Amino acid sequence: MLPTLILASVVFLAVFADLLPLHDPEVSVKDLETGYPVAGTLPPAWMEGGTWRMPLGTDFQSRDILSRVIYGSRVSLIVGLVGTLAAGVIGVTLGLLAGYMGKWWDQIIMRITDAWLALPTLIFAIFLASIRGANLWNIVLILTLVFWSRYARQVRAEVLSLRERDFVKLAEVTGASKFRVMTKHILPNVVNTVMVLFSLTIGIAIIIEASLSFLGVGVPPPTPAWGLMMADGKGPLIGGKWWISVFPGIAIMLLVLAANLLGDWMRVRLDPQLRNL
Repeated sequence: MLPTLILASVVFLAVFADLLPLHDPEVSVKDLETGYPVAGTLPPAWMEGGTWRMPLGTDFQSRDILSRVIYGSRVSLIVGLVGTLAAGVIGVTLGLLAGYMGKWWDQIIMRITDAWLALPTLIFAIFLASIRGANLWNIVLILTLVFWSRYARQVRAEVLSLRERDFVKLAEVTGASKFRVMTKHILPNVVNTVMVLFSLTIGIAIIIEASLSFLGVGVPPPTPAWGLMMADGKGPLIGGKWWISVFPGIAIMLLVLAANLLGDWMRVRLDPQLRNL
């Protein structure tokens, strides 16, 4: 399946980038003859003036675009996976408590969730990034704060239905504690929903991280990040040096598209009603 192949390729490149024959993504590429940084912004290898030493060309600081795109995948994967996973843990926990415990648990958690969901996602992320500062782990924290409410709302809706099922009532009659009922009987039945939401949220998280880096409140330079690379290419783009911003843009598009397609496939495979269509 194409989405799985794209995601597997990105993960492989991100993990084993240090073992591949790549240039240092934060340092200018040196000329083999003079030992000084290569002159100017070189185009991709298939264009006039390009070289296969830098297949995708160089940026305005003579850094290799291919190396920066590959190393930049690490930033996107760390932010997307860790931020979304942390948001999922918080959201699922609160959703279970609200849905199963009910009463004032439900009222307090859901009113906070409703208020959180009313906040515009990107603007809220920019606001938090401006306060916390430009840092990779700050972006992970910001995405956690942005996305937990989505999990809480969805899980709570599932739990409201599950807590009325016979297997839950039987567990309560046999004397199982509320904690055991939530973790052993209800949680396994919401895992499918959480997995689908997780895969769909990763793509949004990657776009938000790229947007924050593009605006200068995300990952700080010289760390290679796709959004930051696109921002670096804004000025040269007018002069026809399109490769600085286009290649990281293509990387973002492919990764987000693959994550969304995988999430949609999982939704169909894990939903019995859709699977039987």
